[in-house]
Amino acid sequence: MNNKSPTYDRVVIARQDLQQLLNVLAQQEYQLIGPTIREGAIVYDRVSRVEDFPIGWTDEQDGGTYRLRTRNDKAVFGYVVGPHSWKKYLFPPKVRLWKAQRQGQNIQVNPEIPDSTKRAFIGVRSCELNAIAIQDKVFLSGESVDPHYQANRDNIFIVAVNCAQAGGTCFCASMQTGPKAIKGFDLALTEVLNSESHYFVVEVGSELGAQVIDRVVHKPVSTAEQAIADEIVTQTTQQMGRKLDTEGIKELLYENLEHPRWDDVASRCLACGNCTLVCPTCFCSTVEDVTDLTGDHAERWRQWDSCFTTDFSYLHGGSVRTSIKSRYRQWITHKLASWIDQFGTSGCVGCGRCITWCPVGIDITKEVKAIKDSS
Repeated sequence: MNNKSPTYDRVVIARQDLQQLLNVLAQQEYQLIGPTIREGAIVYDRVSRVEDFPIGWTDEQDGGTYRLRTRNDKAVFGYVVGPHSWKKYLFPPKVRLWKAQRQGQNIQVNPEIPDSTKRAFIGVRSCELNAIAIQDKVFLSGESVDPHYQANRDNIFIVAVNCAQAGGTCFCASMQTGPKAIKGFDLALTEVLNSESHYFVVEVGSELGAQVIDRVVHKPVSTAEQAIADEIVTQTTQQMGRKLDTEGIKELLYENLEHPRWDDVASRCLACGNCTLVCPTCFCSTVEDVTDLTGDHAERWRQWDSCFTTDFSYLHGGSVRTSIKSRYRQWITHKLASWIDQFGTSGCVGCGRCITWCPVGIDITKEVKAIKDSS
């Protein structure tokens, strides 16, 4: 998917030709998934037309705050990120693993066939591309490959969008995960909108992407058009709403497991698990077996879980993380430290969702800074 096309580099498509891109993908039997407005938020759902996108809308975000407001233009991708992430489709919240049926003295166990639906993700941000790459390491590397994740991952076409504005809780520049998409996409768009024109500079990232863009009306990008697109990304980098100092962060957290800041954050944390549910990289899950009243039919389901629940750390005799302090410390230390030991990368991509969607506005960047400043 990430092999650079030998034929294409960057081209330009007009705003009115964006629908043609969607049509080409639909003709190739991709289910289109993109940003749309539902219940006061920009979420990822089925789309078919450009008009389904949040045209002319943006989102204002801060700690514990998310609001939609109208823009003074008709930008198609003039927002940051909402509560949904693409793991909703790659690592679904609930999936059946197998079902079993008793037939007389015999029991037939049938593994669930992985979903093979072809999906085109429209509007994937750079931080989200990096989140997908992190989950690839979790589910596709090593001896145990998750067949359901693999089936979903093998059947996606990714249209990335470079950010033209940063949100109030964004810190992807600190994590070197954005705002420009570098790899992991088939096509990457930079939206250019001014009083004279509205177009997209398109970078092709794969052979498949080249085949798709070849069927869409386009023209070679000019030096001036590319310079404008580059400047948009540069300005976005300078607008980051948050910053996280990552130098020595793993050692910092390992050496401060008893820091008083953990008690401070525990006094504010509700242990609701919102931060883990909106996080694009969190992969905690639990398995549940269910049977019918006859006992002849059984199923095994996997569903999302959170390290903020007491049951998640339950071992024989009880939970090993009974306090909110221990659960928050586990989450942030795993995300920013032990994840590096496990997978060779941080588990945080700087999207800021955990800050925005925390009911009490706990800020991961501030908590790390507080520990660093007093150590």
